[in-house]
Amino acid sequence: MPRQRPAFLPGAGRRQPLPREVYVLGLIAFCVAVGFGVLVPVLPVFARSFGVDNFQVGAVVSAFALMRLACSPFCGRLIALFGERLVLAVGIYVVAVSSGLAGISTSYGQLLVLRGLGGIGSAMFTVSATTLLLTSVRHELRGRAAGFFQAGFLIGGMAGPAIGGLLSAISITAPFFFYAATLAVAGTVGLLLLRTRSARDDDAPALPVRPLREVLRDRRFQAACLVNLGQGWSSFGVRSALVPVLVVEVLGRDTSWTGIAFTCAAVVQTVAVGPAGRFVDTVGRRPAMVLGTALAAGSILAVAFAPNVYVLIAVLCVYGVSAAFLGTAPAASVGDAAGARGGTPVAIFSMSSDVGAILGPLVAGFLADQVGYPVAFAVGAALLLVGTFASARMPRERPRPTPVEVRDPEGSDEPTRVD
Repeated sequence: MPRQRPAFLPGAGRRQPLPREVYVLGLIAFCVAVGFGVLVPVLPVFARSFGVDNFQVGAVVSAFALMRLACSPFCGRLIALFGERLVLAVGIYVVAVSSGLAGISTSYGQLLVLRGLGGIGSAMFTVSATTLLLTSVRHELRGRAAGFFQAGFLIGGMAGPAIGGLLSAISITAPFFFYAATLAVAGTVGLLLLRTRSARDDDAPALPVRPLREVLRDRRFQAACLVNLGQGWSSFGVRSALVPVLVVEVLGRDTSWTGIAFTCAAVVQTVAVGPAGRFVDTVGRRPAMVLGTALAAGSILAVAFAPNVYVLIAVLCVYGVSAAFLGTAPAASVGDAAGARGGTPVAIFSMSSDVGAILGPLVAGFLADQVGYPVAFAVGAALLLVGTFASARMPRERPRPTPVEVRDPEGSDEPTRVD
């Protein structure tokens, strides 16, 4: 019988194993998210212990995000000089050291400066990790890879606040040291288990190096940035800033219901992220982004009109499903558009979310005070719909099947390439 000839195997990419870098980055994401989740409940309380007002408490939170935004543009150059692995590890260590020192701060000024330094390290970690993630996998695996990475953050984010509550009973500063320890573990994992760029050259996908101006004109990249802006605005801004107030002041429930609602939504998002990643790789980035942004816009607007806390939880769970798509498809689109030029485009992509996360709470809070909650939520929904229209303008394409190996039907051990 003649040897089987090369042929297309639709969907072969789905059966391809993810590279080692993806699993290591997922573990690092879990460690980072656990530590961050531990710190979130106590950071405002610790800042308040210095006798400052609520605006100054907010400044401690904003300093981290502002420094992330300010330093992200320089991360692409650092990656080009030193490689993703080293920049990632150094960034994590910067956050670890600054967090540990923040726990022994003796003044508000020290705490503010140290949190700002942590934002610098966070920018280094985020841009380098995302660049490594997107350049280590082939086109048809980027959705799954982004989903695995996102799942690490989600699982760690759910575990962190519970651990933080227990630690805060021991000491208000104990979570800072726990955060520093988990970050030290994450940085060490990165140094020991991630491979250098030269070591990955043999099995890394061959990616084109596109000029930055060409990447910026790519509709896939433009849509991904607009979607990330809307997601940062709505998720970190409108949802995080207004839902806790809405639960207490409009629905008349105590604050524990906010935690229940957010936990339910996080569980749904974690469950949905795997199927969402497969959808992105098999059906396409464009339909995933159109579906995700439209679903997110409808659900975030519906939050303002929820008649009771149970409907609110259901709506936030729908938003969690949309967030699973928006945590995978835009990142995969950036990888498709940027090719081997990952650092600077990824930094711009990350900055778009940071801008939304910084401006969203301010604008949403102002609108809620002046004209009411529905308008505040409607602005977030409108930004997401802008992302829907931008995604609809993306080129139609299906992921290309990856070459796989099949065995000779007569039992020969020599593989035949199928592409």
